Amino acid sequence: MTAISPAPRLVLADRVLPRGIVTDIALVAGGALFTALLAQVTIPLWPVPITGQTLAVLLVGATLGSVRGGAALLLYALLGFAGLPFYAPQDDGSHLTGLAALAAPSFGYILGFIPAAALVGWLSERTWDRKFFKALATFVGGSLVVFAIGLPWLAVVTGATLQQTFEWGLYPFIIGGVIKAVIAALLLPAAWWGANRLAERRDA
Repeated sequence: MTAISPAPRLVLADRVLPRGIVTDIALVAGGALFTALLAQVTIPLWPVPITGQTLAVLLVGATLGSVRGGAALLLYALLGFAGLPFYAPQDDGSHLTGLAALAAPSFGYILGFIPAAALVGWLSERTWDRKFFKALATFVGGSLVVFAIGLPWLAVVTGATLQQTFEWGLYPFIIGGVIKAVIAALLLPAAWWGANRLAERRDA
């Protein structure tokens, strides 16, 4: 008697591209580069700038799934730490790397991107990214994971009080975070609709 393996859980990338190790590597690398690109879209703010990174995290996680999405953000964090100009720029246009990045108040958010992308990917593997309200809940949940790790890091590095931590690391990002979650929740169902239409035409 042979066991029947469960069908793999599909995410958007699997609907569009054939699954394979080369494809997976390319998607992980592409996810890291996409996050680095949106990190350069920034509004300077101390101690944590407003950037496009979180939107990238949500989209990468949903598109690639839990393992590849988490791996993409891990790769992003490692490459930025190693010296590539991947993180959000400083006021003078420079990029923190290595121990200087590790000591920055914002580095906890970068660490939070990894489980956030994995969570968003896990929910997307269970089709939470295909309808607006479920997708919105998914992306809000992912954003909360980022804050759950980023805020304690900020507090430790800066020595901030609880009130200061919220004032510096949470309140300025609420409106933008909601906007990013709504954008992602609009994009993913639309992308699924388009991918399904293309697949139907291809299979016809």
